[in-house]
Amino acid sequence: MTPLGPAVSSLSSSLRLLQSSISILDEGVSDFPRLCRVLSTQQHFELLPEPQLHEAQQSLADEIAPAINQLLATAENFVNQLGRKEESLKARYELLEGRLGRGKRGSSVEGQEAKRESGGAGDQVLSGEKAREMKRLQQKKERLQYAIERLELQSKQRERDLRKSMAFVRE
Repeated sequence: MTPLGPAVSSLSSSLRLLQSSISILDEGVSDFPRLCRVLSTQQHFELLPEPQLHEAQQSLADEIAPAINQLLATAENFVNQLGRKEESLKARYELLEGRLGRGKRGSSVEGQEAKRESGGAGDQVLSGEKAREMKRLQQKKERLQYAIERLELQSKQRERDLRKSMAFVRE
């Protein structure tokens, strides 16, 4: 048995070495699933090449531009319409103011004639009617002034909005 002694000791040594290798491999491989997760790459954001991004922006601009142009044309027409309406109201206001001014001058002349003819008896009735008519016309004048101011403010607001949208489109 002596000739087998060195073979047995060599085999025992190889077995210990193999056992040690298995334990080292066990330690290295036991953490393998965690290492796979750590080393795997995750794409959180989709990255696009710059030419593709510019192409997408251009297609979006091409798609939106006709709608923006149509809205601008509509807004411009509306502003023009409001301008015409404002001019119309101003002309009507001037006409009514002229009538009111003429009515004041005419009423004083008519009042003097009526006083002379009636001897002053019907003066209170006529002056009461004229006072009501004057009050009504004054209220109407104030309403028209308010409407003109409101339309002017609306027109200015729409012009500002239009300028803002034009500045946005140019950018």
